[in-house]
Amino acid sequence: MENVDRQKTSTAPAAKSPREQKTGWKSYFMNFWSFWPPFLGAGIKIENTEGGYGPDGWKAMDIRLKLRFWNSNYVGTQFGGSLFAMTDPFLMLILMRRLGKDFVVWDKASTIRFRRPGTTDCRVRFEVSDDELENIRRETLEKGQMDWVRPVQIFDLNGKVVAEVEKTLYIATKEFYRDRKKSD
Repeated sequence: MENVDRQKTSTAPAAKSPREQKTGWKSYFMNFWSFWPPFLGAGIKIENTEGGYGPDGWKAMDIRLKLRFWNSNYVGTQFGGSLFAMTDPFLMLILMRRLGKDFVVWDKASTIRFRRPGTTDCRVRFEVSDDELENIRRETLEKGQMDWVRPVQIFDLNGKVVAEVEKTLYIATKEFYRDRKKSD
């Protein structure tokens, strides 16, 4: 009887969710993202990817902007363009990875407000919780598309806010996006 129960429960593995599917070269590319010339020159580096680059990873990313003489502004503090650049693609990449191939994600808009000069290296953390992800997925499936707005704070090494960025991301189902592009 025990063997029969085991046979019944040992069925084929369940289909993997989009988040669990491998994305091939794109996952490995993230290992080298810090060496992309615009980021390398600006001193932008991915310090940590929570969960790693594997299929269950990309829950959060920690980014660091080093302050060096070649990437500082005229008065020796963090260059505003580099502070802005360190916030550019990461929420989009996290959502693309975690939502899977049935969704389209674009950075739509960003605004930055400088709070104080960046006199040290700066850090920013991007995180999308499982609950947020499910809310995004649900709303996008219901409406076909949505704009998701996320405030992000950039901190210096003393924990003080250097800048606040508001990111707006466009998210749509692939089907909705294709149909919309056809009608444009």
